[in-house]
Amino acid sequence: MANVALLIAGGSGARMHQNIPKQFLKVNERPVIIYTLEAFQNHPEISEIGVVCIEGWESVLWAYARQFNITKLKYVVPGGKNGQDSIRNGVFELEKHFSPEDIVLIHDAIRPMVSADIISDCIVTAQKHGCAISVIPCAEAMMQTEDGEVSVGSYPRDHLRRTQTPQAFFLGKICDLHRRALKAGITNSVASCTLMIEMGEQVYFSAGSEKNIKLTTVEDLDIFKALLAAERSDWLK
Repeated sequence: MANVALLIAGGSGARMHQNIPKQFLKVNERPVIIYTLEAFQNHPEISEIGVVCIEGWESVLWAYARQFNITKLKYVVPGGKNGQDSIRNGVFELEKHFSPEDIVLIHDAIRPMVSADIISDCIVTAQKHGCAISVIPCAEAMMQTEDGEVSVGSYPRDHLRRTQTPQAFFLGKICDLHRRALKAGITNSVASCTLMIEMGEQVYFSAGSEKNIKLTTVEDLDIFKALLAAERSDWLK
């Protein structure tokens, strides 16, 4: 049974307010997407990698992969008009090369701090249950609101989990899910886990991490740089 990573890098990163897509921004002379690719390149249980890439940046991605020796990258497919569309493009491409029993780990290209432990637990959970969603506990008090300005109640945080990626599935199951979603007219679900719920499926949780941040704003880049510096200090001890 193969485990293949599918990185979603189809977005333009408008909230970052930069001139190039955020997955290609450089931090310490390395593009963000290379940090993410290396996490899966270096994991012994990942056999191959696919990337759903924003249109026009495919040749740049291949060039960076050669420069940084990302030998597991085998498939680059175009992004879609939204996240669900991009993921569907990716899993349908992988379906041509892998069996339905193989596991695909769908991961945001802009989560460069994903650890080997997170990847491993996602694989183990998916092998056992057919799917795995990386999550962390909700540490904050959660308030409900209707207008974004005033509370209308609160929600017990023990009943909530914050989802991350990777989100892993048997390849045949996630492809079937996307086909059924299209027939049902569901075309813009926020994530694979929400698509599962909207289609009446259960999801199982695997371990995420507070460090597994998603780079959405300039402030997130500052946190990423700080995390990299902290890790480097650990290596020097």
